[in-house]
Amino acid sequence: MAKNTNIALRQKMIYSLFVRNHTPEGTFAAVEGDLDRIRALGTDIIWFMPIQPTGILMQKGKDGSPYAIKDYRAVDPAMGSMEDFRHLTDEIHKRGMLCILDVVYNHTSPDSWLAENHPEWFKRDSSGNMVSLVPDWSDIADLDYSRKELWRYQIDTLKMWAEMVDGFRCDVAPRVPIEFWQQARKEVEAVRPGAIWLAESTEKHFIKFIRSQGGYCATDSQLYDVFDICYDYDIWPTFINYVKKDSDFPLSLYLDEIEKQEGTYPENYVKLRCVENHDQQRIAYYVEDELSILNWTAFSFLLKGTAFIYAGQEAMLSHQPSIFEKDVTAFADGKDISDLIARCAHIKKTELAADGIYGSFADDGRNVAYLWCIMESKCVVGIFSLKGYQGELPAYISDGIYENLLTKESVDIVKGKFVFDGKPLILKIDTACFLKNEMSVSH
Repeated sequence: MAKNTNIALRQKMIYSLFVRNHTPEGTFAAVEGDLDRIRALGTDIIWFMPIQPTGILMQKGKDGSPYAIKDYRAVDPAMGSMEDFRHLTDEIHKRGMLCILDVVYNHTSPDSWLAENHPEWFKRDSSGNMVSLVPDWSDIADLDYSRKELWRYQIDTLKMWAEMVDGFRCDVAPRVPIEFWQQARKEVEAVRPGAIWLAESTEKHFIKFIRSQGGYCATDSQLYDVFDICYDYDIWPTFINYVKKDSDFPLSLYLDEIEKQEGTYPENYVKLRCVENHDQQRIAYYVEDELSILNWTAFSFLLKGTAFIYAGQEAMLSHQPSIFEKDVTAFADGKDISDLIARCAHIKKTELAADGIYGSFADDGRNVAYLWCIMESKCVVGIFSLKGYQGELPAYISDGIYENLLTKESVDIVKGKFVFDGKPLILKIDTACFLKNEMSVSH
């Protein structure tokens, strides 16, 4: 099915939010009041974290994790009614955006509707107790996909939601059989043609752990048989180690990991490019320098793949909201970088090409990343100071005066160099002016 992936997704931006935390009210109606602001960021697709009721048995935290779902076919009454959610999706569509819903199909809460009505659909230990293969996930019970009746129920549930939403973000997708997802995508297509499928693919350490416990866990390469977009968790550990200033993980190693994806995945692969999400610390937690955060934000947009913003990132917040209790996103406490995100989103949509030739180069000494997208006679080049460097810098671009697409300021390149003020820089130039081959020379 992934052979049908629309690579135009590489020019889109996803905005992720958790209804309970997004506003003080924590309701669908309150989110509706924020749609114009979200759209102004350049958002193409809103991803709703789970909106279903949360289980109580073995609950973590005051309010429980949204990923311990009690009833797949209902909404949390604290957020509103099903009709409220339908109205919200209608308003999203009126604004020219799409929306996708979190699907948590590896497990449910131990007191879920399925556990009460179909206890035979759960994995159990030798004593007959429901189990979770991941010890830390103590508030959930794993489903047993050897039961084909479970497949029917789950796919019918997806088709129900597909009448309102435009696709799905699939939680721990590698833990559910690929064959299930293949059938699900085929059937959903009849209800929602062109539905978007985003997989929370996992890093290698998780895959190895699950397999060591006798469990099933698919790789990104397998997931691309079905899904349009996969997480970039395959390279996430290298990214985090670099951000944390581990000297054993230079910038060049991280960029090389990105380049390796080209030789690993199908030609039409799409990666979700983020620097934070609800499961990870925010970029501002690791990076205190505000200028570097701006550079990381713009850097993520120029990578080949779907851009991603987690609610609160536009305010450079450092606090990682809890998913176990109401923890309202404090937008007003941060410093608003919405304009930068909107400009980056605009550049991604209008100046980059989904089928362009993407590449990168690292100046390890200065911790400056060069990214580019070549489109026949035109080329977009980004230069990003990821750890605060300011000063003279090689440009690898022919001498001349160019415009920074982010700021509309002029950049004067003389004798192959320019004075870099540390702000993220994105230039559109003639391909003939891009001296990519000179990057192989040590500077």
